[in-house]
Amino acid sequence: MPSAIDAAGWRFDNSYARLPPGLFTRSTPVPVRRPGIVFLNEPFATRLGLDAAALAGPDGAAIFAGNAIPPGADPIAQAYAGHQFGHFTNLGDGRAILLGEQIAPDGSRHDIQLKGAGRTRYSRGGDGRAALGPMLREVLISEALHALGIPTTRSLAVASTGEAVLREEALPGAILVRVAASHIRVGTFQYAAAVGDPTLLPALLAHAISRHDPGLAEADEPALAFLEAVIDRQAALIARWMQVGFIHGVMNTDNMAVSGETIDYGPCAFLDAYDPTTVFSSIDRQGRYAWANQPGIAHWNLARLAESLLSTLPGDEEAALDRISTVLATFPARFAEHALAGWRAKLGMLTEEEGDQALVTSLLAAMEGIGADFTATFSGLAAAAEAPAAFPPFDAGPLADWRAAWRARLGRQSQPLADARALMRRTNPLVIPRNHRVEEALAAAATGEMAPFEKLLDAIAHPFDDTPASFPYRDGPPPGCGPYKTFCGT
Repeated sequence: MPSAIDAAGWRFDNSYARLPPGLFTRSTPVPVRRPGIVFLNEPFATRLGLDAAALAGPDGAAIFAGNAIPPGADPIAQAYAGHQFGHFTNLGDGRAILLGEQIAPDGSRHDIQLKGAGRTRYSRGGDGRAALGPMLREVLISEALHALGIPTTRSLAVASTGEAVLREEALPGAILVRVAASHIRVGTFQYAAAVGDPTLLPALLAHAISRHDPGLAEADEPALAFLEAVIDRQAALIARWMQVGFIHGVMNTDNMAVSGETIDYGPCAFLDAYDPTTVFSSIDRQGRYAWANQPGIAHWNLARLAESLLSTLPGDEEAALDRISTVLATFPARFAEHALAGWRAKLGMLTEEEGDQALVTSLLAAMEGIGADFTATFSGLAAAAEAPAAFPPFDAGPLADWRAAWRARLGRQSQPLADARALMRRTNPLVIPRNHRVEEALAAAATGEMAPFEKLLDAIAHPFDDTPASFPYRDGPPPGCGPYKTFCGT
């Protein structure tokens, strides 16, 4: 009779492990003392073709904690580099091990990675471990973005280790089972271009195109076509982040995936009161990764990708530089296009008018002036789209003038206001992972009490549903909370 491990439905391929060995190191997770399951995403497991019941017991815990290797896996730690706060560094998976690529029933391919699985060749003196709080934070935020329709890595499980990790204090250890379309980063291309092995970059480029953009393999210049595709994915992603008030917090080049998924949730958080200069990360003292700076940083990161790809272009280097610079220069316009389309949806605009961007800009300026709650303002406007009911704080002064202009704009559409309201309801969440609620859930989980985490996770999994269960999670922080700070978790 097969064991639960064999019966769980693992169907691995390991295409990345077939690339030149300079791009990775074969690594085995370091076993832990007492593996257990803290969180298992059963619906997602089923979608991946896995038997959640078979994974819910000790055999599943052993896999998720790295004590057992599922059949067909070929564990590796990936090498990559990165500009961290603008400074170039050789990095790699210092505490993560890629088990392999699960082939789902629909044929899609998903990296299965253990984050916090112990030291690797790339640990640079670190312990290779992770604490429970940051891993559960990644579950909450990644699953929230997924529910909001924003491309993201997913969280399959969190395993406890029965061991403490030492940070500023001893914390309960945990391992996150992270799932991604791939873990290929801008920094992966930087590494391949920098190490001096001429086989790495062409192999990596061909693999990334095969995995994410197979239609580009026959393009006249596949590297340029690939860069253009990554630029468009990132322009769309950053626009969608900003329209739900999300601040990634550590947009280093090693934290930008070429798949266009959000990856590496460290000091991330969501806006409460709208201020475009908001920074939550305790280490971002210069505001490099503030909410409003994210498009510019994405463009800067993509320039590093373009630099890395330059040597793969045929012909004269100066001409190649001109061609790749021309493609890179399309990012601002692409971002502006994605952003305006998103703002139009949030404001119920079913048509396009010349002054739409100015209307958006004036709203954000008015919100900043009074410190309006970002999420509540847009969800409130959705409720007010059909009727002229009172909508504090838009009932006096400049905000009232803005509201009048907005309602006039909706009135010029041929579609009924009910259609505008339905669009706004689909694009303006009632619930986000409010920072104070996240901290409450993580603090309780550290003591072994998972109910607050589970209730919050259920609420953010249905961000647009107007139900009584969502009411406790809609409000911003209570008075006296003070400035909110986040930490990297490493």
